[in-house]
Amino acid sequence: MAMANFLALFLLMELIAGGYRDGANGLSMNYYVFSCPFAEAIVRSTVTSALKSDPTLAAGLVRMHFHDCWIQGCDGSVLIDSTKDNTAEKESPGNQSVRGFELIDDVKEQLEEQCPGVVSCADIVAMAAREAVALSGGPVYDIPKGRKDGRRSKIEDTLNAPAPTFNASELVRVFGLRGFSAQDMVALSGGHTLGVARCLTFKNRLSDPVDPTMDSDFSKTLSKTCSGGDDAEQTFDMTRNNFDNFYFQALQRKSGVLFSDQTLYNNPITKSIVKGYAMNQAKFFLDFQQAMVKMSLLDVKEGSQGEVRADCRKIN
Repeated sequence: MAMANFLALFLLMELIAGGYRDGANGLSMNYYVFSCPFAEAIVRSTVTSALKSDPTLAAGLVRMHFHDCWIQGCDGSVLIDSTKDNTAEKESPGNQSVRGFELIDDVKEQLEEQCPGVVSCADIVAMAAREAVALSGGPVYDIPKGRKDGRRSKIEDTLNAPAPTFNASELVRVFGLRGFSAQDMVALSGGHTLGVARCLTFKNRLSDPVDPTMDSDFSKTLSKTCSGGDDAEQTFDMTRNNFDNFYFQALQRKSGVLFSDQTLYNNPITKSIVKGYAMNQAKFFLDFQQAMVKMSLLDVKEGSQGEVRADCRKIN
């Protein structure tokens, strides 16, 4: 009996170790199970505490993960501060909606005390976004860990990011180039169920003539928002801090804030997906979490391709 128990324990440890060593892109769900076993708990507790104080931070953390992964892959490059010799990604106008840098610093400091030089900033960003989604009422899912941090962050790289002026065909094309289906793209767009947009990103829709794809009453709402200036904020839907499918219902009412939002309901390829998500939140949640895992694997760096930064704001 003792030998049987020993063998069972041995097989279990091998299974866990196998999950640690192998997986897509060398990543694994159990990557830190031995090297930093409290990593996930530290991220979860820190994000939970932060969102209790400021629920609006959830949107910033989700944006941070997307903006990080889209440029140079999921490598924490969005966290790096500019220097006198380099203007970093975070200075880009498109990254002004990203928030939560201090939270990432807090998590990193705790992890460096527990297990120095082990948990990458890129993984912290990915885990923080996952927690933000779940704590806002969205799907609960896991992601592989083991990303390394990149050594490059340049503002010019952000020119390749999808723009709020893109139409559905352009969005399908640029996401397709990164390996995403139209369904993936629409599901990820549903991340706009959290947070706000600044007037600067949608005021072009209010110019003469006013965007005809927009509800007339809603255009008045946006005009009123923009009377506060380029930095005035407009919520994407009526529940800015709740992760739900109200964003897609807003598109059906012609009340999408960005042109790149409303266009999803004006294209026959994406319209059916929007209608499906507006009707079935569970379907949206399932597709969103699958698309988020897929995104979290974009161009990840392994081994000597990257590093584990001691300070997320600067290269070692």
